[in-house]
Amino acid sequence: MKNKYLNNLEYYTILRMAAERAVCPETHARLLEETPLTDAANVRYLLLQTNALANHLLKNGTPRISSCQGADSAVRRAEKGGLLSMAELLTVSGALRNFSTLVNWFSTVEETENGAANPVNDLFYSITPQPVLEKRIPEAILSDTEMADTASDELYSLRRKIRQAESAIRDKLDAVVKNPNNSRYLQEALVSVKNGRFVVPVKAEHRNDIAGVIHDVSASGGTLFVEPTAVVEANAKIMQLRNQEQAEIERILGEFSQQVAEISPLFYAAWDAMLEIDKRLAKAALGLAMDAVLPAVNDEAAFSLVKARHPLLPKGHVVPVDIRLGFEYDTMIITGPNTGGKTVSLKTAGLLCAMAQTGYLLPAHDTSAVGVFENFLVDIGDEQSIEQSLSTFSGHMKNITGIFEQAGPRSLVLLDELGAGTDPAEGAALAISIIEKLREAGARIIATTHYAELKMFALETPGVQNAGSEFNIETLRPTYRLVVGVPGRSNAFLIGEKLGLPAGVIQNAQRHMSTEQRRFETVLTQLEDMKLEMKAQEEEIENLKHAASHQLESAREKRDALIQQGEDELAAARQKAKALADDVQNAAFGLMDEIKQMQKDKRQSDAQRAQRAREIARKDSELLGRRALDGTVQAPRQHIPLQTAQPGDEVFVPDMGKTATVVAAPDKAGGVEVRIGAIKTKLPLAELSALPKTGGRQPRPGTPMPGARKGDTALRTPQTELNLLGKTVDEALMEVDRFIDGAVMGGLSTLYIIHGRGTGALRSAITQHLKAHKGVKSFRLGQYGEGGDGVTVVELR
Repeated sequence: MKNKYLNNLEYYTILRMAAERAVCPETHARLLEETPLTDAANVRYLLLQTNALANHLLKNGTPRISSCQGADSAVRRAEKGGLLSMAELLTVSGALRNFSTLVNWFSTVEETENGAANPVNDLFYSITPQPVLEKRIPEAILSDTEMADTASDELYSLRRKIRQAESAIRDKLDAVVKNPNNSRYLQEALVSVKNGRFVVPVKAEHRNDIAGVIHDVSASGGTLFVEPTAVVEANAKIMQLRNQEQAEIERILGEFSQQVAEISPLFYAAWDAMLEIDKRLAKAALGLAMDAVLPAVNDEAAFSLVKARHPLLPKGHVVPVDIRLGFEYDTMIITGPNTGGKTVSLKTAGLLCAMAQTGYLLPAHDTSAVGVFENFLVDIGDEQSIEQSLSTFSGHMKNITGIFEQAGPRSLVLLDELGAGTDPAEGAALAISIIEKLREAGARIIATTHYAELKMFALETPGVQNAGSEFNIETLRPTYRLVVGVPGRSNAFLIGEKLGLPAGVIQNAQRHMSTEQRRFETVLTQLEDMKLEMKAQEEEIENLKHAASHQLESAREKRDALIQQGEDELAAARQKAKALADDVQNAAFGLMDEIKQMQKDKRQSDAQRAQRAREIARKDSELLGRRALDGTVQAPRQHIPLQTAQPGDEVFVPDMGKTATVVAAPDKAGGVEVRIGAIKTKLPLAELSALPKTGGRQPRPGTPMPGARKGDTALRTPQTELNLLGKTVDEALMEVDRFIDGAVMGGLSTLYIIHGRGTGALRSAITQHLKAHKGVKSFRLGQYGEGGDGVTVVELR
């Protein structure tokens, strides 16, 4: 039975809208029977479930489940030993398919949300799929009345025998009807089936000319359907086979019914979970259609609705309102002109609170919060009632009497046009008295009225707040905004003046108002002006906040860009410093060689050698200085992967910074065999690029590097030297192998092995070892400036 108060709020319209989105008829019934919960913890959890499923719908779409009405009844019948029909088994199979669909749909959902367990975990974990039975039933049962031949081997065999017997009978009867001697006895040359037996149509006057059993007579009596004696035995055999077929079908149905009965405990749990999920999915879908949000839930009988919209009004045609009750004040008096939105605000507050307590998301801002009320007590005015029927004063009073009987500390009382329909003075006094009585009971109250006495009552009474429906005097239309803190005005004089009433009439009407009334209207005007001014200031402050926030964000972006620029410049400086250090090292090696050469040149005097050393030092210092001032570090090159490669192509390996030669064309997987120095390897084609352009031809391994002195084959650095002084022969040869392998991988072409002169044993062993090494192209003893015969210079392949 519908609660009349909730019905006045159009609560059941919301339930019907959700029910239309449910898949199962059982869910439809459950939704229409729901009432608001009264426990804050349960309300909070139910809202979390609805919100979680709304998020899942956005991410994963709607699960494709179907209606399977009556599946639970079929399972109960099977549990009692009943034989389920093919239609019932298909319905059960549909329910099992829904179970699997929901479990698979939920498997793509995170089991936690914001670090907490997903609130719908328990519902989905209650579902136990039965994949074997779910698959077997539709494989064996093709429709409500047809079972597949493959349902069992016995059924397949019986049906094959039936088809063979029927074919033999048809052949015999075809011979009868096609026999020229029988044509005059037959009504027509065809074979038909009557009562499951094959017959031929015989003319009534020749009933004794065709021997057999008569199974039917035509409506006119002129045709007898006779089963010829020749096929009586065969027809009987078919009937026997069909009886065996039916028995086998019933055996299969009994087997399926038993299997359904065995899973009944798991089925009931999954069935109830499926209906609850379907119910919450319907609520979530309705919430998404309304652009609804999850409100906070407090334990008090208080709510704060921010930018709330009535869910039954089109979003583009409704003005959001802010309504707050139960915190600073327990009663709100809404006043203002007719059609200004007073009753819509009243209904919005009550309906949204009732929706939240039933697990529905709210069409409001996400900062909204709701409390929990034990009952909603509503007296809606005549022209705003759902049925659009007129109510008398006595009807209102009778309704309010019923409200008195139920009002309590957790009641939300909504009164529209309180005290209307009688003498204004008496009505206003009665309205104040009703509000006071309800406040004594601890109820939360929102009332709409036109009485100035109630405006004054709200101004003078602690815990009672005025609110007004805003009205645009220039356009003579309400704005439908609810302004809290300032009572609304009917603006009758201003509206009359705008509509052309004579000024004298307006002035005379004002004189009929008492001094207190005029003073009160003046105060209201001042309050309204102040409110508008404050509102304008608030909007300006919000605009300034927005501008400041935008500027702050812009400043943060600039700061991040400067930090990144600084890091890039620092990295470039470090790279430049490293390059400069390498140049200094190389120059030092060259300088040392020049000094050694001068020391050995006996033809020069000490003064000449000193002058030459100063010139070399000054020249190299100037060169290094120019490089420090003018050198720039190039940004890392962007290498474009090759699309194809041919054997013999010179390519570049960006990851290693080395040049390689293509040995074989790319295979089907895109792998390319290349040679880097003396080592062959296979690399993906995407990791190769064309040789980087340096303004000239790419230097080949072993060619002099920029900055090297004339006569050098390669720049001599610590990375190209191996010092074996003090090593035994075995230790030295192991070091040589490791050194050459590392050099090949590093793309070096020239190495310097320092072994000293000594007895020559170490040099001889190294020489013999290098001759047999596959990675060595050639080797020689060092020249003047390279270490002489104490060093072996190795050229790699």
